[in-house]
Amino acid sequence: MLRARAGDRVVMVERDKVGGTCINVACIPTKTLISAARVLHDVQGAGTHGVTLPEADGGTAALERARIDLAALRARKEGVVGAMVAAHETMFPASGMDFVRGTARFVAERTVEITLTDGSTRRVRGARVLINTGTTPSVPAIEGLEGVPYWTSEDLLALPELPSRLVVLGGGVIGVEMASLMGLLGVPVTLLHAGEHVLDREDADVAAEVTAGLEALGVTVLTGARATRVGAAPGGVVVTAQDGREATGSHLLVALGRTPVTANLGLEAAGVETTGRGFIKVDDHLRTSAEGVYAAGDVAGSPQFTHASWNDFRILRDLLAGKEASTSGRLVPWAVFTTPELGHVGLTEAQARAAGHEVRVARTPTAAVPRARTLGRTEGFYKVVVDAESEKILGAAVIGPEASEVVTSVQMAMLGGLTWRQVRDAVITHPTMGEGLNIVLDSLG
Repeated sequence: MLRARAGDRVVMVERDKVGGTCINVACIPTKTLISAARVLHDVQGAGTHGVTLPEADGGTAALERARIDLAALRARKEGVVGAMVAAHETMFPASGMDFVRGTARFVAERTVEITLTDGSTRRVRGARVLINTGTTPSVPAIEGLEGVPYWTSEDLLALPELPSRLVVLGGGVIGVEMASLMGLLGVPVTLLHAGEHVLDREDADVAAEVTAGLEALGVTVLTGARATRVGAAPGGVVVTAQDGREATGSHLLVALGRTPVTANLGLEAAGVETTGRGFIKVDDHLRTSAEGVYAAGDVAGSPQFTHASWNDFRILRDLLAGKEASTSGRLVPWAVFTTPELGHVGLTEAQARAAGHEVRVARTPTAAVPRARTLGRTEGFYKVVVDAESEKILGAAVIGPEASEVVTSVQMAMLGGLTWRQVRDAVITHPTMGEGLNIVLDSLG
């Protein structure tokens, strides 16, 4: 849009989801549903905060019996998503760009043929081309899977119905978030994960705390359980792991990662190379192997977070304006919206040690943070990894209320080159969850 507003001739081609994966089938609908599920959970536990109803209306017991109205929840989610999609449908053409609905395929260098929604075709050649086609849910080959009904994360977000029991394959970010969501909604869940612990890239203690949060919501977590066979069972499906353990449910969610959308793009005709996993190869300026062709977001192998894609946009914005910008060395935080939340930035303890750092680790329970006590949500802990010699912060993991917000403060401290002592001694508002950074770093002396 910026280049169009600057007077450049710009053609944008969208095949399916205006606004992209995030708005339509990922971040926005997911967090809308999770927010609603947390409200339900809070209502059910409102008695612990001294909230009740008149006895004639059932008192505290009536609150405990609160249930989700699936149709109303679906309508709210679709309303949030629909409003954001509509905003994009207005913004794109308003910028002056030529916004085209259809499917594009390279037929030569920097040249695409677009099959429009009415079946006609159009050919466009550009001085510069940006590929930003994203990813789609992976469905690996598992014996019997093709013979049973299953959901991907995109199917689940449509909320066709609530399972009586859900089996989740995969303990990555998508798998644990969906398991947590369903647990909040009162659905029994069994999650199978092939690794030693969920969230493979996290430290074992962080993963264990996330697992405890899942189990508190009624989720059964089976680790070291690689699914090798799926079959029909009375009223649903049965999944068998390589060690013989079984999980049965009325519904099955396959949450085993995402695959780049690069098939059928005609990349060979454009001279664009891909990795062994199908992602587009780019350098730290997001340039592909083809002159004048760039790639951004998930399809370019960027961290699969919307905020990383936004940063890709800012880099390209500056590069196309003749400024210097690069993905090299950028600090990308992430959050997992389980209950309690996990926020993370920088290196894990294991990564820091593997990189040769002499580290000090500060850790304190979330229960030590006064704000957590006022909220009545004390599960989790704060963990900060620092370099013993430079005293700079290398990374942090926070599990607890608003953890996704707290790690932003750590990120800013890291970007500013602050030492852990400076953060420890910062005057942080009391009582807030951010104040936990004072408390956890006090443990270092």
